[in-house]
Amino acid sequence: MATCSISSAADDEINDPGAAPYGNFINYYTFNPPENRLSLIPSTLLRDLTSVHSDAQQSTLILDVGCNSGELSVAFYNHVVQEPNERKVHLLGFDLDPVLIQRAQQNNPLPGNISFLPLDVTKDTRQLQDHLDRYGCSRFHLTLCLAVTMWVHLNHGDGGLLQLLSRLASISQHLLLEAQPWKCYRSAARRLRKLGRSDFDHFKSLRIRGDVAEQVREHLEGHCGMELVQSFGSTTWDRKLLLFKRRRV
Repeated sequence: MATCSISSAADDEINDPGAAPYGNFINYYTFNPPENRLSLIPSTLLRDLTSVHSDAQQSTLILDVGCNSGELSVAFYNHVVQEPNERKVHLLGFDLDPVLIQRAQQNNPLPGNISFLPLDVTKDTRQLQDHLDRYGCSRFHLTLCLAVTMWVHLNHGDGGLLQLLSRLASISQHLLLEAQPWKCYRSAARRLRKLGRSDFDHFKSLRIRGDVAEQVREHLEGHCGMELVQSFGSTTWDRKLLLFKRRRV
């Protein structure tokens, strides 16, 4: 996630879509539309996850990590919420890029159910806890972390990736995760070099490489109290959609 000027990254990306070293592509959903993921996810997912353990009086909270301009957040909400404008289901999306968040807010068709805020998940996440407290929930019922892990990994190293996973696991009952494969890392680094920009600080020193999704699973299961419960297959970009849940204690 970003620790430098987002505006300059966004300006560069207008001229070249490969120039977004934090994953904040300004036209992301034109080349990876929401349907690429939603076609793999059953529309009954939210109902299935919340039917057994949820308090009927409690709101159901969804978190979308790195939501970009919000198109997938809205499409996912409409895909899994069985009753339109269900007042007890709330989705919070966040992204480190305030320009993308502004666009998401302006185009939000369901402001009563979906909200967006600018936030860098590698820094202070107090706003997420505040959101949980507002609804009287200890964790988000479902967190989406789709195509985010690589950007945190490249910009914050192995420690940053593991911290992200641990942090999300601590605030999530279920975690739907799409980790980019290692070939995407090489492509991102190659695009950056092609533009004459400095390489990612941590790319050459990363020890977590190869089958990144498997190593993500090992960390979540071995250190975060979560377990893999389902794979929804792979997207058209050959990325696995993996669903984890918190183990009962």
